[in-house]
Amino acid sequence: MRSPPLRLVTVDDHEMVHDGLRAMLGSYRDQVQIVAEARDSDGAVKAVLSHEPDLVLLDVRLRGESGLDACARILRARPGCLVVFMTVYDDEQYVYQALRLGASGFLLKDVTGAELVGALTRIAAGEVLIAPMLAGRIALSAARLHAGEFWPGAHLGLTQRESEVLALMVSGLTNKGIAARLTVSEETVKSHTRGIYRKLGVNDRVTAVATALREGVFR
Repeated sequence: MRSPPLRLVTVDDHEMVHDGLRAMLGSYRDQVQIVAEARDSDGAVKAVLSHEPDLVLLDVRLRGESGLDACARILRARPGCLVVFMTVYDDEQYVYQALRLGASGFLLKDVTGAELVGALTRIAAGEVLIAPMLAGRIALSAARLHAGEFWPGAHLGLTQRESEVLALMVSGLTNKGIAARLTVSEETVKSHTRGIYRKLGVNDRVTAVATALREGVFR
């Protein structure tokens, strides 16, 4: 008996990406069917609840928000859904964060139609799949992390710059002071701070500092 096509929701804030995916997957309608498209996390959650897809294909960054936050919202709304990231950002820290949230795959946007369909099919069958270009770097990073060669907080998903910002927050500096110390804009500091809050699961500076001290991030 022939299997029905996988039902897919695509989430990206660029129309040309949606156009490209429709064109790319057009020849594989018997295997994968795009049932809805969304451009932000609100639209993604609505599409998931309305269409009950097998998979959601999601970018790491959406206009004005994080695709990682969108992933968390989607999985809260429909725990059985499989979220697969597809992005141009080949940073292994994004992979760690995505997998920690419960994502089932992390692909790069240079995939061909056949490669994407193959990856989605394997993920739907139960595999957790990472783009081959990233897999080796992930293994190396994991080995180095286990050996303690990374910066404080790397085990929590913090990037090196976020670790530096958090350390200065712990020392009591304001955003303005941190910006001056790191020679960046205050807006950049605020962006890093939002990332820190998300990864530590907190909502404010005081709790972030308390969590860093409790977790022994800075020894």
